[in-house]
Amino acid sequence: MQIYGANFNYQQYMLHLKNLVETGRIPNSDSFTILNLKRMERLNKTISLQPKLNELLRNGFGKQIWYVIAESWCGDCAQNLPAIAKIADSSFGLIKLTIISRNDNPEWIERCHTNGSKSIPKLISFNSFGTELFTWGLRPFQAQQLLTNWKQNRDGASWNDFEKELHT
Repeated sequence: MQIYGANFNYQQYMLHLKNLVETGRIPNSDSFTILNLKRMERLNKTISLQPKLNELLRNGFGKQIWYVIAESWCGDCAQNLPAIAKIADSSFGLIKLTIISRNDNPEWIERCHTNGSKSIPKLISFNSFGTELFTWGLRPFQAQQLLTNWKQNRDGASWNDFEKELHT
């Protein structure tokens, strides 16, 4: 599939977010991008891979291309992209990571729904021949359970209250 709009490796994506924040090219109400940039900068310093994953990456596998559909305002992207990037960086060059915009690439997200929704981040992996290997996009079980519980029994809790609980 064609990629439209900007696409980035992880370092370029971080610079893109910094540029959006520094130049004020985000809507005033979009405090999520500012928060997410800070969150990702913190996670970039603290994430380490489990020894078993490092061992798997050391033992090697065929080359893969990972596309992650993301947006700067998405808290789940901010929580997961640093770990995905760390895995790609630790793969001894076997994983090439490209981050693409959900808003600029509607055909990608339409093809890659998670539980029937356009949830992001969404990772799609291809081998060097262009064959799709897997997709990943589910929230961790506990985070999905928080969302399900909030939808079923809001008890006056706003979306902002839910977001705070989820990301805390």
